[in-house]
Amino acid sequence: MKRKTVLTIAGSDPSGGAGVQADLKTMTAMGIYGMSVITALTAQNTTGVYDIHNVEPGFVASQMDCVFTDIVPDAVKLGMVSQKETILVIAEKLREYGARHVTLDPVMVSSSGRRLLAEDGMEALLRKLLPLAEIITPNLPETEILWGRKIENETDMEQAAKQLGEIYGCCVLVKGGHQTETANDVLYQKGEMVWFPGKRISNPNTHGTGCTLSSAIACGLAQGRNVEESVRQAKTYLSAALESGLDLGRGSGPLDHCAGYRASV
Repeated sequence: MKRKTVLTIAGSDPSGGAGVQADLKTMTAMGIYGMSVITALTAQNTTGVYDIHNVEPGFVASQMDCVFTDIVPDAVKLGMVSQKETILVIAEKLREYGARHVTLDPVMVSSSGRRLLAEDGMEALLRKLLPLAEIITPNLPETEILWGRKIENETDMEQAAKQLGEIYGCCVLVKGGHQTETANDVLYQKGEMVWFPGKRISNPNTHGTGCTLSSAIACGLAQGRNVEESVRQAKTYLSAALESGLDLGRGSGPLDHCAGYRASV
């Protein structure tokens, strides 16, 4: 039996709510065979990120070689990559293997405020990785960093998405979850804007929402959906994971990645 496959290239979260762990749970829940390349080991939980141990770039390359020369992924999700050398290696390998349907979640700062991307890695991210992406999924603070301007309203969101899309030749989903009153997202693709109205769900447990959404988008692309369809499916999946109301940990807890699926016992 054949199954669609997605590779996540990201950091590890020992508490299971974000990073590679969240990605693999999302892929499994969406009927995808998930694979992973670890870029960094983190010491984190629902209360914050406390330490980061970067994986040696050469070993990241070896992991990618093992995946692409055996089970070729139908799509790739890129998450936390914290150092320049690793970004360069990943970009080289993605080009070498002609990676398809790359979804890039530009993880720069954790929700608890910990910087996750080294300063010298920003230029490499912009020059080497963004041009390889089919879609990037920055939240508002990340969009402000990439765009270089403050976002005050939805018009700014559209302008930022359009400019980033034209510069890097990719689709851009600017996520509005950091807005105080709404959670509307805007997608720029091929000169057009598509808004995705989002209802604000009363749930303080949002650890790993960005990882989960980008992984779900990659799943849709792997399954043959276009970008707009993939985003729409991913948002529906994320809403269900939030609405389930899972409550674990002392801080902002994880999502219920299997909210729509319960195995019979």
